[in-house]
Amino acid sequence: MKISAGILLFKRLKEHTFYFLVHPGGPFWKNKDLGVWSIPKGEAAEGESLLDRAKIEFLEETGKAVDGNFIELMPITQKAGKKVFAWALEQDVEISGLISNIITINWPPKSGRTIEIPEVDRWEWFSSEEAKQKINPAQAGFIVQLEEILSSE
Repeated sequence: MKISAGILLFKRLKEHTFYFLVHPGGPFWKNKDLGVWSIPKGEAAEGESLLDRAKIEFLEETGKAVDGNFIELMPITQKAGKKVFAWALEQDVEISGLISNIITINWPPKSGRTIEIPEVDRWEWFSSEEAKQKINPAQAGFIVQLEEILSSE
């Protein structure tokens, strides 16, 4: 089973909570929106610290390092079977200066040709309702968990 680790960044403004999500780069995702956004995350190697992997992935996909009081969330399993571990972190990030790492993919699929694409092509803050529509459906569970935690504070 593949395991990924990521960070659900959030910020609170008055009575509203906003969530930071990333949109995958490349031609396959170009015109897709609802259900394809994600927390910044990536695959972890066996035995690797998952929180360390989550921080590395955030840096690779945004160009920004984050640290602070992480809130561990219960892992979720995505439709294709990947298990995702996540930590929530309350912090604001200005999206205008973000930059993603570049990855190489086969395109078109099974063509034997490769192209370089940014791993992430957009970053946005979304309200709770918007975020739950934009995010990968399984990852919406992270938002629900965090909101339960925050409401009990």
